[in-house]
Amino acid sequence: MITPRLGPSAKKFRLRPDPHLYEINVWAWLEKLSAKAGRVIKLEDVPDAEWDPLAHLGFDVIWLMGVWQRSPGARRVALSAPGVISEYDRALPGWKPSDVVGSPYAVAAYVPDSRIGTFDSLDRIREKLHARGMALFLDFVGNHTAIDHAWTREHPEFYVQGTAEDFRRDSSSFNQIDTPNGARYLAFGRDPYFPPWTDTAQLNHFSPALRAALIEELGTIANHCDGVRSDMAMLQLTDIFEKVWSRFLGGVPAPKNEFWKEASSALPGLILLGEAYWGTERRLLDLGFSFVYDKGLYNSVRDRNAGEIHARLADPVDYQNHLARFLENHDEDRFASVFGNERLRSVATLMGMLPGMRFYHQGELEGCRVRLPIQLRVGAEEPADRETAAFFEKILRITKEDLFHNGRWSVLPVTPEGDDSSGNLVVFEWRWKNLWKLIAANLAGYPSQGRVHFPSCQLAAKEYVFYDELHDVRYVRTGDELTNRGLFVRREASDAHLFDITPA
Repeated sequence: MITPRLGPSAKKFRLRPDPHLYEINVWAWLEKLSAKAGRVIKLEDVPDAEWDPLAHLGFDVIWLMGVWQRSPGARRVALSAPGVISEYDRALPGWKPSDVVGSPYAVAAYVPDSRIGTFDSLDRIREKLHARGMALFLDFVGNHTAIDHAWTREHPEFYVQGTAEDFRRDSSSFNQIDTPNGARYLAFGRDPYFPPWTDTAQLNHFSPALRAALIEELGTIANHCDGVRSDMAMLQLTDIFEKVWSRFLGGVPAPKNEFWKEASSALPGLILLGEAYWGTERRLLDLGFSFVYDKGLYNSVRDRNAGEIHARLADPVDYQNHLARFLENHDEDRFASVFGNERLRSVATLMGMLPGMRFYHQGELEGCRVRLPIQLRVGAEEPADRETAAFFEKILRITKEDLFHNGRWSVLPVTPEGDDSSGNLVVFEWRWKNLWKLIAANLAGYPSQGRVHFPSCQLAAKEYVFYDELHDVRYVRTGDELTNRGLFVRREASDAHLFDITPA
């Protein structure tokens, strides 16, 4: 295996526990800044005034999504692919072909796109972020490349290949590439549950040479950032890759080691965030990932599946510390369009205060409702929703506190009181030194109530003040009541408590 050449800047950035990540669609962001400034803004031109508010809100990681060189071939596909035109119409009415720049996940080369900047400008941005206590994350796409990546001509053996007959029988799954040694038929990249991504070429993870080349690329990226978000990371797992592509692998035996084990061992200073589905989260963590997507919890919260939420939050906290919790990202519909303001208090409080990586997306904090297709360079302007912006600012200000990063988190049991709605309440606490906060979220669309119990807590004071930071209300409860009966909680539909608790 090739050992990547790492520069001195590749030393591991130490994130605080339960970090906050902010995803920026960098091309669209630079276009917006350019329109505001009346000139072309690249990364090196971004003023400090753009980074300072993010640091002030308590973000630990800035993920610049989409810095790598875009593909002309992928752009041609993006101009004609079925299903995307209606998305463009919705996101940018009156769009023009020049607004389509192609997918950032059809990478033509791991060098910054000329519209974005250079490696030097990435390094300067990284220095600015470090000065503010923030890390820089970039993208890595290990499953596929763009259809016109240089490897498709120079190293077609790096890809899954079919025959001329495969191409004739199913041209929607293969792309013909003319190489110095004749035509090759490279498979399009794919998720087995969806049609092929016809702007990409599928890499062959059973090829030792391909693995070495990918780790070399990852080492180059690691010299300019602190971590990578790994696109569709589970597709590189050996059994999943073999299940999808075995027919085209020519009987080549599976590698002895998992790709991600090799990659994480070769690059111990690089923080890995994995886009993960299908129950592969624990496996990827075992292979060296620091964080993985918690799509299952997102689905359960979206669908108001309280039983599933309780089951997921019963997992050991040492596991939950490595899950990335989100309410939207560039692949999901906008939080505001899915949940609406009526669910803002319950779901934003819940997801923003769980252990793990707290993951926010550009436009989410302002309540944007229109998801921007990643193939577009810019979207239509949306006014900020004041209620949403104010609430997220409050949540981020509170969760910036050390308690939510150094404290001990635990779920609290809730028993019925008066009716059978207690199962709709998700209640947990954070404790650190003499600090104590309790969060109670009603995930149902109707009032819910129950008694919260403190099984491992010594309540020595005669009285306690429960100050609800969301509603600016104080309640006083006796230590006897809390010990013997528990704390009575009733919340209206989709509402929450955030109690700061002190002895009276």
